[in-house]
Amino acid sequence: MQSWKSNWQIFKLLLASVAATLPLLNNQPEKIMKQYLLLSFAILIATFSFAQSSKQVQWNYTVKKIADKTYEVHLAATINGDYHLYAQDAGGEGPVATSFTFSPNPLITFNGKVKEQGKLISKYETAWKHDVKYYEKTVDFVQIIKLKANVKTDLAGKVEFMVCNDKQCLPPADVDIKVNVGG
Repeated sequence: MQSWKSNWQIFKLLLASVAATLPLLNNQPEKIMKQYLLLSFAILIATFSFAQSSKQVQWNYTVKKIADKTYEVHLAATINGDYHLYAQDAGGEGPVATSFTFSPNPLITFNGKVKEQGKLISKYETAWKHDVKYYEKTVDFVQIIKLKANVKTDLAGKVEFMVCNDKQCLPPADVDIKVNVGG
């Protein structure tokens, strides 16, 4: 398994080698054009690989009222193919753990931390050289909130996550969260 940092280092090395050869070409148009085409192709490949990170996980947000002014906010992730999504406690250095950051809202108080519901897998990964914790296919993250009044408001923020499979890790992605609550 190769980490996204390794892919980025390879790309930077390729870019540096192309840039280093340009002065040696002595203004030979054919060679310069070939080098620029190679550089453009490398940038295109890197762009497509980086752009796919957030496409491997679909997020769905729902709200369930559980008591007066108290709600469960479900942040459900559906993970594509053979990728896995790291838990909030991924288990050591290396993979980027899933994390939630909520925007301040004076109408909302948080009851505890975000909880995970799903089949948690703990497995040794050679890329990280230790056990890591992750989910495959689906996981539901649940945050309990309480409104300070009977009003309609939004819970907003972002989720940061990283996915890997047996061959590669994709760069971490941030996805915006916006959920209507109350009313």
